[in-house]
Formats: sequence, C-alpha cells, structure tokens
Amino acid sequence: MKIFIYLDESGSIHKNSNTKYFAVGGYFVFKEDKNKVISLYRKINKCIKNNRNISLEKEIKSYNMTDNEKIEFFNAIQDVDTFYGCAKVFEKASMKKEIIESNIFFNYAVKLLFKDCIIPLLNLNQIKDNIEFIVSVDNRNIRVGDLNNLETYLKTEFCLENFGFKITYYDSSTNYGVQLADLIVNTFYNSYKDKNIVKKVLPCLKGKNFRVSLFPGHKIKGRIQKIEYNI
Repeated sequence: MKIFIYLDESGSIHKNSNTKYFAVGGYFVFKEDKNKVISLYRKINKCIKNNRNISLEKEIKSYNMTDNEKIEFFNAIQDVDTFYGCAKVFEKASMKKEIIESNIFFNYAVKLLFKDCIIPLLNLNQIKDNIEFIVSVDNRNIRVGDLNNLETYLKTEFCLENFGFKITYYDSSTNYGVQLADLIVNTFYNSYKDKNIVKKVLPCLKGKNFRVSLFPGHKIKGRIQKIEYNI
C-alpha cells in the first residue's frame, strides 16, 4: 500500500536564527486521490496567476498569497476523501540545547511528524500489506551530501514496522505538491508565531482533515480518530 507525503518547513532551526518557532509539515494522501489533489491545486494556482498577470512559470509562495487565495485552496482540497494536512511545530525556547546541525534536526523533526501526526491516524489493523511512504521534500535547505540521510534514518527508526520509505527532493517551483505543503505548514507555523496573520484562514479549516502537534509534549489539535477506508 502506497501513501504519498509532501513536506516543507517554516521558520528556522538554525542556531543564529531569532525565530521562536520551527515547523515541519504538509499533507499525506492515499494513491487513489494523489492526482486529484495536485490537479485542484494546479487549477486554482493557474487562475490566481492569470488574475494577477503572473507568469505561469513563477512560483507563488504562501506568504505572497492573500487570505482569500489561501481559503480558496483549502476549500477546494480539504474535502478530497483521503487528503490530510499535518504539521509538527517546535517551540524553540523550550529546548535545553541549541541546534548545531540543522539537517540532523530536520530528520528528527520528520520522524516526530510521522510518529505524532501521520501514523496515529492510520488504522493499521485494516492494513495487511506493507506500507510504502512515498515522500516528496523541498530541497532548498538540504546539502547534497545529506540527500540520502533522511531515508536511511526513517528506515532505521521504524525498523520494527512494516514501513518502507522512498524520499525524493524537489525544487518547489516545479512541484505543486510541495507548494501545497508550503501553504499548509506555513499556515500552522503562523498560528503559533502570530495568530493574527492567519486569523481569517484558520476558521475555514476542518478539523477532520488536519492534525497538528506541538513540541515539547504531545499536545494535539485537529483529528484524533483513525482513518477508515475501503481496502
């Protein structure tokens, strides 16, 4: 069984950064709805660019979107049957030590995202086959030498489970799934950084389609019940 995951990050974990939060997240979707989500995002993205007279090749980052544009994306996508947004938000002030190696911490953050926001929603009693997570990640902060580290790390961390991982890095300007992940993780990042930034967007999000966890601790917002689906 294949589950497709698209990830990005918001904020900065670097030791020289003054940001108070860091977040990793995006969305996951089952195979049958993967193309539907991308198609909806691409269609709205094209309309926005046409309305703004922006080149179709130019990427629109979430921080450049209006509230209404963000709401339009969420309203169109969040009710796709197997679409689920997710984010793990880190409160940096609670950490006892500074982060020396940001890429290593990113791997750790992705592991917690799986443990707290993705795997708990899967009804593993329904799934008899191995689960293969096909993960697409924005490549902007990844060094060439670290490209294989996340896949190896996740396979090791979940060695007792019937999980497989395939990690691919993309330039977000060419990948609509990663662009949607940017919108989702940035929205939840801002909900902690400064809620006023997303105060018009958050009420439009349906709790059944999203799960957010705050670090440290295991405080969860959004969906807690497991996903039921047809095998």
